[in-house]
Formats: sequence, structure tokens, C-alpha cells
Amino acid sequence: MRLARPLRSLYVQVLLAMVLGVTLGHFWPSAGAMLKPLSDAFVGLVRMMIAPIVFCTIVPGITSLANGKTIGRTIVRALVLFYLLTAAGLAFGLVTALVLRPGAGMHIDVHHLDSSILAPYTKHAQPHGLVAFALGVIPDTTFSAFEKGEVLPVLLLSLLFGFSLNANPRAGKPVLALIESLAGIVFRILAMIMRLAPLGAFGAMAFTVGRFGIGSVGSLAMLMASFYAACGLFVALVLAPLARLHGFALWRLLRYLREELLIVLATSSTEPVLPRLIVKLEALGCDKGVVGLVLPAGYSFNLDGTAIYLTLASLFIAQACDVPLSAQQIATMLAVMLLTSKGAAGVSGSGLVALVATLVVMPDLPVAGVALLVGIDRFMSEARALTSVISNACAVIFVSSWEGACDRPHLARMLSVAEPREAGEPGETEGADRAGHAARKNRDDGKAA
Repeated sequence: MRLARPLRSLYVQVLLAMVLGVTLGHFWPSAGAMLKPLSDAFVGLVRMMIAPIVFCTIVPGITSLANGKTIGRTIVRALVLFYLLTAAGLAFGLVTALVLRPGAGMHIDVHHLDSSILAPYTKHAQPHGLVAFALGVIPDTTFSAFEKGEVLPVLLLSLLFGFSLNANPRAGKPVLALIESLAGIVFRILAMIMRLAPLGAFGAMAFTVGRFGIGSVGSLAMLMASFYAACGLFVALVLAPLARLHGFALWRLLRYLREELLIVLATSSTEPVLPRLIVKLEALGCDKGVVGLVLPAGYSFNLDGTAIYLTLASLFIAQACDVPLSAQQIATMLAVMLLTSKGAAGVSGSGLVALVATLVVMPDLPVAGVALLVGIDRFMSEARALTSVISNACAVIFVSSWEGACDRPHLARMLSVAEPREAGEPGETEGADRAGHAARKNRDDGKAA
């Protein structure tokens, strides 16, 4: 039996699965709370593919870039953009907390809070500096980068591999051909896994509603509303104007990425959509090398949703526990958050880990206050993940435009299409390759001229 045409869309399937999950979790909460393994299994399957996809995307991309100077310039520009966006995110969270004051009037005694529930987060939140963070990017062995599935070690290995192939193009040609062939196989596997996205969305929503319930948010609803408002304002007042300056409408990009955004909303995680974003951004006309460099790096360095959450949650704890903060203390807190907001995994719960890591080095704020947020963190992680994904997708287009590695007419045509192909389909993958080749050819022709 063949499904009706609307039901064949992954977007519609995920949306229906989310509705069914919410319904099951609301009416049969015990059954819904047992379905979390469905979401975990789906996220685990996609995470399994991230390392090979990043490697198979970045290595050919590096060989397509002109030289090491081009690569270095791209990385520097991306990092500068990431820190500016992070600073803007921190500022939006701070202003929202100061204006709306979501924790005012709660008068919480921190000695009455159960800090034992923070154990799963504190063990991952030991304070570390830039040196420790940089050393952590270096994998123990070549293969351990793939074993752990962390993006930055794989990114480093891919860069070194790509530089080596560029240094000896004749000997590296068969190796490059093998990697490109492997990329086609890896993306086909991903396409099969993504067919399970509705199942993962169903399990995630059933668990969230069944485990926590809408009524459990109670008096913390103001904090949640403040956070969603801050994320919405950041997207509308920062990302949308920047998108317009770069020649495209943000709402068209959001429509183009609607399936990915739904998956993020359902799973509260950015990781499941990383491979699909790579394909779709290449299909927009962004150079494969720029996409391969900027997007994976953004997953660790450009977590704007987490940045908004850190300032808002910290000031919420201060207000709820009646802890006054001076301007100097707030400035110090912001400086610490510029570090602790980096490198957090794009999964549910990473925001709490980053928050604990911040408060551990801020003696003025009680770490036990984080216990106030554990019950509603799942609801807030959705906005964190959505904001970060939107910001990273925009960042790739911004940097591609700066590098002259974005086919602007093709970008406009793709964003004007009402029904883009699903990521992972042969047509779209081939389209991404054609777009990348066209962008590289235009750049090379310009250099030759």
C-alpha cells in the first residue's frame, strides 16, 4: 500500500509522530515515560555516522580550497563570527533577565534544595581553561577520534589529512577518489537512518510529556517564557537583519530547513541534523570546503542558544535565591561564560552541564540553585538547540559569502523553491555536488582571469 503524497514527506511524518507522542504521554504517562529508548536509539544511530560524514566531507573540501592561506582565513573569520554571535546571545539573555526578572519573589533558601540530583551534571562540569580545551581537541590515537564521535578531534584529523593530500596531489588522487566514493555510501546509510526520524520524534515527545507533564512546570513557567522570548528576539533582531544584509530572507531559510528544525524540536538535540545540514547547505550553493570547516566548528563554538540560557538561568538563580550581583560580578560572569559556552555537546542536558561549569567558578552564585531548573530543562533544551542550529546555518552562508564561495543566484533559486528535496536523496546529494563544483569553478575562473 502506497502512502498518500503528503504523508511521504519526512516533515509531515515527524510532525504527526510528535502529535501522537504528546497524546500518548498525556493520556498514558507511564507508557510514554518508557519510550525514551526510541529517541536515544535514533540519536545514537545518527551520532554513529557523524564522524565518517564530517571526515568524508571535510577532506575533499580542503582539497578544493585554494591553499592554506584560504583555509586559515576562513577559520579565523568563522571564529570571530562565532564569538560575536555568542556575545550577542549572552547579552540578550542578560537583558531579558534584567527586564522580566523571572526569579524575583521566589525567595528560595538554597539550603533546602536537593543538590544530589545535580550529580550527573557536575561530574562533567569540571572547570577548564583554554589550554585544557585545546589539548582535549587532540585525540589519543588516530582511530580514537572516530571511536568517541566528537566533532573537533575529527575536524582536526580531517584538516591534517586534507593538507597532506594537497601537498602530494598525484599520490593523493586515488585516496581522494576512495574518500569521495565512501562519502556516497555514508550518505546513503544516513538516508536510511533518517527514515526512522518519526519513530525517534514519537519516543522523545512521549517521554517528555509522560515523564514531566505540562503541569510540572508550574511556577517556573515565567522562566521558560522569558527564555523562549529571548531566543525569538535573538533570531529576529540579530540573525534576520544579518541574513538580509547577506542577500537572503531568514524565513525562507527556515522553510528550507523545516524538516531539520522539526527533528531538533522533537529530539532536543542538534546532532541528528548535522549530516543533513551539510548536504542541504552545499545544495544551496555554499562551497563544500567552507561548509565542512564552518558547520562542524560551529557545533562546538557557536552554541548561541546555550549562551542565552547561561545568562538568563544564572540571573534567575540569583533573583530566586535573593543574591545581589554587582556590575563587576556580572561582567566577570559573562567573561567566564564565553569559555564555558564552548565545546558543549549539542544534546539535551548539555546546557545544565555548561551552567554548572560556570557556577563552579563563580563563588557568588550557589551551584545548588541549578536544582531549580532540572525539572524544566528538557523543555528549554528545545529552544537552545533550535537557536543554535539556525545560527550555525546562517553562519555558514555568511562566511561562504565573505569568501566568495557562495553561488548567490543559486542560493536565491533554492530558497524560493516551495518543496525542497529531502536530504539524503540522490537528487539532492548530486545537486549539492554540482553546486559545489560550480562555485569552485567560478572562483577558479575568477583567479585565472
